[in-house]
Amino acid sequence: MLCYDKIAAPGRKLAILIDPEKLSIPAIISTVFSANETGVDLVLVGGSLVSAKIDSVIEVIKNNCRIPVVLFPGSIMQLSNKADALLLLSLVSGRNPDYLIGNHVLAAPYIRRSNIEVIPTGYILVDGGNVTSVEYVSNTRPIPADKTDLVVATAMASEMMGQKLIYLEAGSGALKHIPANVVAEVKQNISIPLMVGGGINTYDKARLLLDAGADMIVVGTAIEQNLSKLGQIAKAVAKY
Repeated sequence: MLCYDKIAAPGRKLAILIDPEKLSIPAIISTVFSANETGVDLVLVGGSLVSAKIDSVIEVIKNNCRIPVVLFPGSIMQLSNKADALLLLSLVSGRNPDYLIGNHVLAAPYIRRSNIEVIPTGYILVDGGNVTSVEYVSNTRPIPADKTDLVVATAMASEMMGQKLIYLEAGSGALKHIPANVVAEVKQNISIPLMVGGGINTYDKARLLLDAGADMIVVGTAIEQNLSKLGQIAKAVAKY
C-alpha cells in the first residue's frame, strides 16, 4: 500500500516525528520499538535544521520497525531515497517564496531520480503560543489561532491548487495545540486528509483533536521528553 493510501484510508491514525538532531541512535531505536508496540501508522523524519545523517537515521528506523518512513524535510538537505515517501511541503501560510516553490524547484530533479512516492502537502503554520523553530527558520509568520476563517481559506486554496494533504501545525514544542474549532472548520471545508501536529502531549488533547476531525495526529516533542506518553496518545487513537 502506498503511504498516501494509508493516510487517506478510513479511520483515525497516529504518526510520530523523529528529528535526527534531537535524538541519539539508542533513543531512536527505543522510540521505534515503542511505535511498533503501540500501533503507530507512520514515522516522519525531519526537522528545522540541516541534518547530515538523514540516510543513516532512516536505515536505523527501518532495521528496527515495520512502519512506513516518510520524509518531513525542513530543507533540501533532508532528502533521501531510503524513505518510503516524501511530504512535499509547501508552506502556504507564509509568503517566503523559498518555502512555497523555490526549494521545490531545486529538489525536483533529485526527487524524480529517487523514484520516491511524493505527497504534495499544504503546510499551514498556526500560532501555538510561542516562536517555534519552523517560524524562525522559514522566516514566516504563523496565522493567529483565532483567525479561523484565514486558516480555512488557506486550506481550501491548497486543495484547489492540487495539494493532496493538509498539515495543520502549531510547531515543534508549541505551548498550545491547534484549537479544536479550527480543526473542525478546516475538516468540514476540505475533501483531502487532514494531519494535525504541535502541542499534542496528552490523551485528552489527542482525543479532542481527533473528535474535531483530524485524520492523523503527529507527536514529536512530547515523546522526545517522555516516551511513555506515546502509549497514552496511542490509546486515544485506538478508541476510533
